[in-house]
Amino acid sequence: MKIKLAENIRQFRKDRALTQEQLAEVLGVTTGAVYKWEAQLSNPELNLIMEMADFFDTSVDVLLGYEMKDNRLSACIERLKTYRHNKDPQGLAEAEKALRKYPHNFAIVHESSTLYRVFGVESMDRTLLWRALELLKESSVLLSQNSDPEISEITIIGEMADVYLMLDERKKSVELLQKHNAGGLYNDKIGLTLAMDPQRRTEAAPFLSQALLQQVAALIRIIIGYVNVFLERGDASASQDILLWGSTLLSGLKTTGKRSFLDKMDAIFHICLAFTLSKSGDIVQARSALEKAEELALAFDASPDYDLSSIRFVEPEKPASAYDNLGTTAMESLDNTVRSFANEEFSALWQDVRKQSPVSDTK
Repeated sequence: MKIKLAENIRQFRKDRALTQEQLAEVLGVTTGAVYKWEAQLSNPELNLIMEMADFFDTSVDVLLGYEMKDNRLSACIERLKTYRHNKDPQGLAEAEKALRKYPHNFAIVHESSTLYRVFGVESMDRTLLWRALELLKESSVLLSQNSDPEISEITIIGEMADVYLMLDERKKSVELLQKHNAGGLYNDKIGLTLAMDPQRRTEAAPFLSQALLQQVAALIRIIIGYVNVFLERGDASASQDILLWGSTLLSGLKTTGKRSFLDKMDAIFHICLAFTLSKSGDIVQARSALEKAEELALAFDASPDYDLSSIRFVEPEKPASAYDNLGTTAMESLDNTVRSFANEEFSALWQDVRKQSPVSDTK
């Protein structure tokens, strides 16, 4: 709480064109006393504050500069979020006040834990990190109150593991994550934590491999999703950019001289790229992208390999294969994708490219 008494006395005095000596005479004090008040070297007694407020035709709280905070639950939560967003360390003191006022409220406890975690990580202050961990444990007990769909037991577990890691408690961090690693959700964190430990690096590869596969699959879905969003907006250029980036990403995961499931996905990217180019009126480049898609699909279908070990950097512990619902073959997948665009001109362009192919299977 910031009191602005000194600057307010000075401002009110100047607004009335009074010198320090004149104000001192009104209040029956020395000029030195007024000087000390305005210089924040001392504070006037309560009766003098009341007398000044009356003289300046204002209230005591205005003279003090006191502004009453909105301490309703919702306001407290938003205030803590603002402190976190602004990286204002004063938020830690506010968090403790909120915790005293609402000690058993999930949102307050969890947001306070986040504040302590953020400042603890940035300053590597172990005291702050331990406090964050304590609050995270409390929030897990209060989880039944939670109404935020982005927060769950799993996300809190992940936050606790992060704090343990910052506290150099790697074993506890890994054990916590492995215990709650449903669907491989924490494969990346487990892999990274193990890889950071010289004694356990050999254990990291399987987790990192699974995490890589999960992220690649997610990125493929994200890219295709964005393409549809951008096309809906009429932004063909953005669609082309993200597809070219995706194709480059897949190329970096291909093993030289070896076919993989990524070739089939890359062919799909090129079909989508061709469609966005055709929408932009660039038929020459659209045809080139279709030819590249056909080349990738035919090469894959000549020796299809869905084994995930054919993908660069992936080291699965046991045999595993990729699958999709696009089509039995890569060429069938391309045909299905072209049809999904429901565009007669683009379909005709695709058929023309297929007819021109020296190994065309069209009839």
